[in-house]
Amino acid sequence: MSSVPAGASAAPRRRFQVMSLTDTAADRVRETIAKADKPILGIRVGVKNGGCAGMSYTMEYAEAKNPLDEVIEDKGVTILVDPKAVLFLLGTEMDVKTDVFSSTFVFRNPNETSACGCGESVAITPADPEALAKA
Repeated sequence: MSSVPAGASAAPRRRFQVMSLTDTAADRVRETIAKADKPILGIRVGVKNGGCAGMSYTMEYAEAKNPLDEVIEDKGVTILVDPKAVLFLLGTEMDVKTDVFSSTFVFRNPNETSACGCGESVAITPADPEALAKA
């Protein structure tokens, strides 16, 4: 039995955007895709176990959408998030860090609990879906 009165509709479930991009990151993704040697739909982002802090971010070209990918369209860029990474990446902002000798994508992730000194791996606690539903 539903708690919604007859004739009324349930409030739509609030949907959270898993990730966002800065303008600089979106520009860099567009440049990177434009240089690819084959048609690319977007960039697939995920996390994997490994590194001294426990996890690291992954990025690769995505030629097609996988059935369970979370699709993010932000600033004209398509980001596909591996479904196993969604709770680890909720609220993350992707940016680009540039210094004298290098330029790299960086992730500002509110779910990170620590990072290693080399900057290659992080410890991430998955977001709590129940807490998000109450927000």
